[in-house]
Amino acid sequence: MTIKIKICGLSTESSIDAAIAAGADYIGLVHFAKSPRHVSLERAAELRKYAANRIKVVLLLVNADPKLTGQAISVVKPDVIQFHGSETPDWLKLVADNSGLEIWKALGVKDKPTLAKSSRYMGAADRLLFDAPAKALPGGTGTSFDWSLLADHAHQVDWGLAGGLDPDNVRDALDATQAKLVDISSGVESAPGVKDVDRIAAFCQAVRDYEASK
Repeated sequence: MTIKIKICGLSTESSIDAAIAAGADYIGLVHFAKSPRHVSLERAAELRKYAANRIKVVLLLVNADPKLTGQAISVVKPDVIQFHGSETPDWLKLVADNSGLEIWKALGVKDKPTLAKSSRYMGAADRLLFDAPAKALPGGTGTSFDWSLLADHAHQVDWGLAGGLDPDNVRDALDATQAKLVDISSGVESAPGVKDVDRIAAFCQAVRDYEASK
């Protein structure tokens, strides 16, 4: 199976072109005002339209209330909604039932017990993204976690790996976790929120080289 790649936190057409040219499978648009990668819903809609039919678009929300969530789905029309806050399984099910969209949920991994709790999202999320625990921001901080925690975990939901990935360490991350999807944001930036075309290409190439070596 081909390892899927998501480049998150894009805000320009040129970065979308770079992700597509590098062979990424998903791009992420962040609607969260505290993030350096934040884009307005109107801008997200423009970028989603620009990317349409060329790459899957994931819209990231953090603890958005029902009104904002509905507005975001209506305005942006993403392929996937990714929740990156303290959203409950019941809320994810409600959004899925009313939108028909694919639902992803990011979870911070501290230790084995917190990882075990991920099973409560079975039937609520289509994919879990295992990330570093939230600090000042819920993601995009360039911080990784102990990948060995995932090594023998009995996954009950499709999942991907996020948090602290970059072109230099993604091979080690894949070796340690056997992830089928990798999600990167700050690891392909030249400054917070500024995507680097060469680093996007290098990251995607590192993943493909890893696959080819197996």
